[in-house]
Amino acid sequence: MTAPAPKPRIDTSKAHPARVYDWLLGGKDNYPVDQAVAEKLPSEAKDAARQNRAFMHRASAWLAAQGVDQYLDIGTGIPTEPNLHQIVQRTVPAARVVYTDNDPIVLRHAQALLVSSPEGTTDYIQADVRDPAAILEHARRVLDFERPIALSLIALMHFVPDDADPYGIVSTLVGALPSGSLLVMTHGASDVFPDVADQATDEYTKGGMVLRFRNRDEVARFFDGLDLVEPGLVTGPEWFHDEPAPRPEPSAVYVGVARVR
Repeated sequence: MTAPAPKPRIDTSKAHPARVYDWLLGGKDNYPVDQAVAEKLPSEAKDAARQNRAFMHRASAWLAAQGVDQYLDIGTGIPTEPNLHQIVQRTVPAARVVYTDNDPIVLRHAQALLVSSPEGTTDYIQADVRDPAAILEHARRVLDFERPIALSLIALMHFVPDDADPYGIVSTLVGALPSGSLLVMTHGASDVFPDVADQATDEYTKGGMVLRFRNRDEVARFFDGLDLVEPGLVTGPEWFHDEPAPRPEPSAVYVGVARVR
């Protein structure tokens, strides 16, 4: 009897965070290399992806309700409806949104991100958050930097290691925004479920991706000099405004919205 042929070994070094995230959310725009990494992540990873997305929906809806009509979304990821512009343009049809990601596959799907309301505008740039100057240069062509802008960094900065100066990157981006702008951010926690964080870090490292979860104090540093909106820096399910509270559940995702003075 002939033994079954072994499954071919998948080179996970070609995986990408945006596509792994897409798989965790149940999307289909990912490759076997991404699935191979995602399937080895702790089960909590799917919860974290869902909590990230749900927070983005709530925060974007709240910002739109406050009248914010300009958005710079970095680390956009593969389009998953409703996208940020779809949420905010329900309330502010004339909202302008600039999307940014460094994964070429996101560029292939960018058309879905560019279907704006007739009154509004959406734009897309393929760029890396580690080059904030290039992102800002492009964003200035679409957004008015004399008026408030919401800067969205959802599940992004934990992929920027310490030696790439993550705090300097965020400071550069926030420093270009006018008073009254807002920083919207989520970040994986290293101190809520340390064992889970270590396991996730190991699997991403095997996939050729850097993952640097941070503790609460380290995440809080990204908001230095800004005014955190209530309820402050909390876990994903704990942040809400003007709608029923999400169901309580464990979360290793820190989230926050803060205003530029």
